[in-house]
Amino acid sequence: MTTPWYTTREEVKAELDVKETARSNARIDRALADAADAVHGLTHRVFYPTLATRAWDWPAGQSAPAWRLWLDGNELISVSSLTTGGKIIDPADYVLRRSDGRDEPPYTHLELNIGSSAAFGGGATTQRAVSVQGLYGYRNDETPGGTITEALDAVETGVDVDAAASAAVGVGSLLRIDSERVIVTGRSLLDTGQIIAGDLTAQNNTVIVPVSSGAAFAAGEMILVDGERMLVEEIAGNTLLVRRAWDGSPIAPHATGAAVYAPRTLTVQRGALGTTAAAHTSGAAVARWEAPGSVRQLCLAEALVDLMQGRSAYARTAGSGESEREASGKGLVDLRARVYTSHGRKARARAV
Repeated sequence: MTTPWYTTREEVKAELDVKETARSNARIDRALADAADAVHGLTHRVFYPTLATRAWDWPAGQSAPAWRLWLDGNELISVSSLTTGGKIIDPADYVLRRSDGRDEPPYTHLELNIGSSAAFGGGATTQRAVSVQGLYGYRNDETPGGTITEALDAVETGVDVDAAASAAVGVGSLLRIDSERVIVTGRSLLDTGQIIAGDLTAQNNTVIVPVSSGAAFAAGEMILVDGERMLVEEIAGNTLLVRRAWDGSPIAPHATGAAVYAPRTLTVQRGALGTTAAAHTSGAAVARWEAPGSVRQLCLAEALVDLMQGRSAYARTAGSGESEREASGKGLVDLRARVYTSHGRKARARAV
């Protein structure tokens, strides 16, 4: 995995919640990668942020005033440095603009302040004469994602996190720790140091799990007791309210004192999307990047349809007899149309 997905393996499993999902991680991951590609193809844009330096020829046949640079598919969130002809242009001498006039990312073009002396070009060649270092993508929307619970050097790929991160993060998530971005490629179980404080029967209506300390867990986190996975839905004091037999695991009885595990060790791809791997101290905050809601929902829907079609050898039908027809996923068609309307690039930005 070299880029993040717009939803996670865990969200797909939560939607399906069937026994097959416990054995289908690789299949789900393939469906998610395909779904992300489908979103890119539909909208003609990439949504996640990438730190990069990109260059343009000048004037390169751009049908624009000499003080305007169209970025085409290289939408910008922010600029760190603008260079032309080997000279850095002062940030006060340029502005970022959008074709629809809104003053927020993603920016489609860059304009020099015509009241200043700044100008594009001026180098020995027109090739790659304008260089922009910045954050490219749709938007950099982040939410708190817990903390890391160990110090990291610049090469470790196993990251221990707290309960809040365990609940918020999944395989496919894009995270930021200090200035470094990482992509979650796997998760493994870690002993929480907690035990259950009462016996549990093998019944679905036994959903109250007493523990040593409820503060050691987070709502939305998956826990493992013996061989049964459970989803923590709510926490009341030192009691967890759970959904039993989660992710296709078998329901089973558990005795007082059984250890509680949670997927709090993340396997990550370091220095992702143009950032640099660095050391981090224990307790460093984790920020999780969020895709736009409809984009996230479409990626989830595309993956679900792919999985369900795969189970039927891509021959899923609805009805019977003369009324039998291919299951076309009409709701998915509607969702694609909504996402294209709200987030698709409908034409070359400079033609708008």
